[in-house]
Amino acid sequence: MHTRTVFVISDGTGITAETFGTALMAQFDITPRIVRIPFVDTVDKAHQAVRQINHSGEVEGKNPIVFSTLVNPDVVAVITQHCKGLLMDMFGTFVQPLEDELGLKSQHRVGRFSDISQSKEYLNRMEAINYTLAHDDGQTHADLSGADVVLIGVSRSGKTPTSLYLAMQFGLKVANYPLIPEDFDRKQLPPALEPIRKKLFGLTIDPQRLSDIRNERRPNSRYASLQNCRHEVAEAEAMMRRAGVQWLSSTHKSIEEISTTVLQQVLPQRLGVNLHG
Repeated sequence: MHTRTVFVISDGTGITAETFGTALMAQFDITPRIVRIPFVDTVDKAHQAVRQINHSGEVEGKNPIVFSTLVNPDVVAVITQHCKGLLMDMFGTFVQPLEDELGLKSQHRVGRFSDISQSKEYLNRMEAINYTLAHDDGQTHADLSGADVVLIGVSRSGKTPTSLYLAMQFGLKVANYPLIPEDFDRKQLPPALEPIRKKLFGLTIDPQRLSDIRNERRPNSRYASLQNCRHEVAEAEAMMRRAGVQWLSSTHKSIEEISTTVLQQVLPQRLGVNLHG
């Protein structure tokens, strides 16, 4: 049972506000219900949002918490005057002090994705996502040299979600390549990976956790057996160690933590690039 409802209201998708709000709420030992209300770009939509927020508060008997990234003054006024909850105006909190410090007026762009299709950054990101999808799970060896990073590891060790996160959040072209029993028999990296060894980063995982994950996909199979998982993980770690490939365990790490470590080790220059991403 959730202990508080948190609304995320935005004139755009609300993804930025939701990410920020969720990170703040994670500091407290409660289980919030997150409700995102996107594309609130008119006064009428603002009133609709206010009715939804206030109704939630009346039904639950607790003030909702509202994270807002609205910039239209008329829309903001409706929320500010009529919303019965704790309003966290992210633009008001952060943009105004920045304007004062920089001596500049912010763009106050409503719907920051409205002109995104003309953005070079956006087009590069779409290209990176397409590349990453095409190179998922070793589907193709074509243009591996064009990858920014190539993730390797046993099946179900977290390569695909990490690859997609790096592509979507940082616009990186990421290939991921599974290490399989045939590779372990040869005791060396797959031939396709040898020329790009400097771009490799490995993921490993606790064998018990790997067995649990695989059993969800193929119950009671040799593929999912704990004995086989122990063997594959040990062989993969030994191979990466011999090849001088940096690696980490994904067992107790979030995708965000894994991705940050990958960037630190392989592309440290990209950690500070994503200011507008």
